[in-house]
Amino acid sequence: MAGTWADLPAGRVARLSGAPLDAIALAIESLPADAPAIFTYFAGVERSVAEMVATVLCELETAAVRSFPSWLPEAACITEPGGAGVHAVRALALRMASVTPHFGPFLADLAEVSLHGADPSNAARTRLSTRFPPETRAAGLARVLAAGYARPRMSLLVHVPQGLSGRAEETLVTGCEWLAHRGEFGIWLTGAPLATVDRIPEMIIRPSTCGAAIHHHRSGLHGTPVDQVGPDPAVPRPAMSYPQVTGTPHPASTAERTLEAALATCDWAAGRMWNQLYQSNPLANPIRIDLLWRDERCAVEIDGEDHRSAGKYATDRMRDVQLQSDGYAVLRFTNDQVMADTEAVVGRLRKFIQTRRIGTLEGT
Repeated sequence: MAGTWADLPAGRVARLSGAPLDAIALAIESLPADAPAIFTYFAGVERSVAEMVATVLCELETAAVRSFPSWLPEAACITEPGGAGVHAVRALALRMASVTPHFGPFLADLAEVSLHGADPSNAARTRLSTRFPPETRAAGLARVLAAGYARPRMSLLVHVPQGLSGRAEETLVTGCEWLAHRGEFGIWLTGAPLATVDRIPEMIIRPSTCGAAIHHHRSGLHGTPVDQVGPDPAVPRPAMSYPQVTGTPHPASTAERTLEAALATCDWAAGRMWNQLYQSNPLANPIRIDLLWRDERCAVEIDGEDHRSAGKYATDRMRDVQLQSDGYAVLRFTNDQVMADTEAVVGRLRKFIQTRRIGTLEGT
């Protein structure tokens, strides 16, 4: 039985029971400092172990590219993807590797790829996947992602789909074992139970591990056994989801990054903070807020398609009530709103923030 996320095994595969995936997803939004950075992979039917490993490594690589420069902070001021910019990030990466466990050539190539952006078709990224064997990429990405999230290590939460054949189940588990061994990170299985593979140990998550989320979902949904509750099939989702980086827009959110690019040019937007943890009191569960103006007591949430699910919707309402009872205004926008009319969203935020500031000055 695991008492905390830090107690869960690293470097091996285990199955988690005692909580559904949606409860775990809510819990890992606000992890303690000693917990790993947890990435979630929604497995499909893989034709081979090599294919499964390649898919996961590609997704982890995308996460590393999108979270750049969090794992190479000195490169934050380098934005030009050619010429001197490439030489500069490679030099910074090699310097970091000289005093850390990172492998210099891999880190330098990954920094160059990241400078070009997340386009998987660029030549630098193709070179990265062909120059280094999977073993090097697995270990290197594990170190990079842990560093980027300022965590002691990273772990992969793998959601097992329903209805896998015995062969597909064996392929998935063997791929997970390879990744855990070569990458030296924990892989924890959730979702459908394993019907044919019986060598994976089971870890029971206590309610205290995941906080109030488990208490809220403990009985399951519509009579479904609690460990088998999975993501809403009607809500589109990527193959992999990953946590926020405190202080920056979510690396996987185009909407958050688009909004930040617009706000960066606005003097009135000073004081904004992305992806901050807020705790109402020492006994309350922390809340992760997408965009926060603390002095103006304004919380902004940018909602993706997953917020339409019943569990997420209910949680959002509880969060809103908690924040409002603490004196915060909560403004919600959808990804579509931000992307379709960024100017209108910025205008609404400007009007609200400036009104709050005037009210503060007048003592209202």
